[in-house]
Amino acid sequence: MDIRVGDVLKMKKGHPCGSQEWTVLRIGMDFKMRCQGCGHEIMIPRGKAEKNIRKILRGGQQIDIK
Repeated sequence: MDIRVGDVLKMKKGHPCGSQEWTVLRIGMDFKMRCQGCGHEIMIPRGKAEKNIRKILRGGQQIDIK
């Protein structure tokens, strides 16, 4: 999956603050992401993150997932 630093990911499950959108801060075996709603930062394993992505927003364009 082509995910880059700075992409905004719309996830299947929402954060407790109500937002479903996360900004990618770091990529590797884990993703470091920041919630668009409250600013909370998390580290999540790559496999779990990729499984839960609905949409990728890059530079104002929407990239569809398979």
